[in-house]
Amino acid sequence: MTARFTGKTVLVTGGGTGIGQAIALAFAREGAKVVVAGRRAEPLKETVAFAEAEGGEATAVTADVTRPEDVRALVERTVERYGSLDVAVNNVGIAVPPAKVADIAEDDWHAVLDTNVTAVWLSMKAEIGHMRAHGGGAIVNVSSNIGAHLRKPSLGAYATSKAAVSALTRSAARDHIADGVRINAVSPGPVETPMSSRPGESSLDKAERMRREVPAGRAGTPDEIAAAVLYLASEEAGYTVGTELVLDGGVTA
Repeated sequence: MTARFTGKTVLVTGGGTGIGQAIALAFAREGAKVVVAGRRAEPLKETVAFAEAEGGEATAVTADVTRPEDVRALVERTVERYGSLDVAVNNVGIAVPPAKVADIAEDDWHAVLDTNVTAVWLSMKAEIGHMRAHGGGAIVNVSSNIGAHLRKPSLGAYATSKAAVSALTRSAARDHIADGVRINAVSPGPVETPMSSRPGESSLDKAERMRREVPAGRAGTPDEIAAAVLYLASEEAGYTVGTELVLDGGVTA
């Protein structure tokens, strides 16, 4: 076990499943005290149990980060529990049924923008507010290769939301590096999580599709995304500001 984050407190939103869970566990393995947040309690409890089984320390906080009051309370509870907030990973995100731009349901549009963009802004607002008053910190936002880097038919709402996260990350990075808050993003392509699977697609069908569509010949793993997040959050990346690491096996190369 390495110890890059010993003595650090890390907040991971969307930490109950998939990429978020992998990120939370990776930080815990490297010595961090981790707070995992999300709307559903059971997956968060599972993440905490996994972390503790490996000798790490983690706490679950149920919160809806589209609600400003929940976000403020989440940061407050994190600091109350562990005494600081040193790293934050904003990993919330949803997709809606594919539709051409003129056919996107208004409720779907608002849901995607509220969760994928506004929640990231609200989270950063609270996280930066604490960090700049307490010596700084690092923030990593999870975006997507679909958005600023790639468009696909009938994914206009999702692409718009993730392109906004990319732009918001860069804007926040420029605004707040002088405050001691270093902000970057990762943008995964297809990853071995349910979100990248098509309805009714078997694991064999998905593997074959990845061989056709991804130059690397496979989907990424949550642990590979987590490794990039930990690098951006670490002191090793101290001169890395406003960068977006695209992790998609060469899809957008």
